[in-house]
Amino acid sequence: MSVELPFAPVDAIIRRNAESLRVSADAAEELARRVQRRGAALAVEAAETATKDGRKTLMASDFGVHQVVDRESLELPVAPVDRIARLNIDDSYRVSMDARIALADILEDYADNVAAAAVKLARHADRRTVQANDIEMYFALFE
Repeated sequence: MSVELPFAPVDAIIRRNAESLRVSADAAEELARRVQRRGAALAVEAAETATKDGRKTLMASDFGVHQVVDRESLELPVAPVDRIARLNIDDSYRVSMDARIALADILEDYADNVAAAAVKLARHADRRTVQANDIEMYFALFE
């Protein structure tokens, strides 16, 4: 599976949690890959909800979001999130703009939580760089 999400915004999310630590490119790539998997899985669940309601358009409420944040407040770009949402669902589904923004917000929160834990793991290992294995360790321990 190719990674649709650009690494730069994911790197920025890790860095805002890393304080004085450096961030390896591999860490950003690994987190982008994990965020993409999570987004695709959430979109499948949202599509099932929309189908039960007799719709072919995913709405923010299908992701459990009732108050959509301002698009400009997000680090993650909406266009790649739209492509992520469509990875594992039928081509006949549409994704509303509010749903894209809601999913980007959910995925950004998810990435923030993983990044914060990866920073703790890097510090615990007495390293000054957050590495891909910190991201992998988080998932081995908590997922």
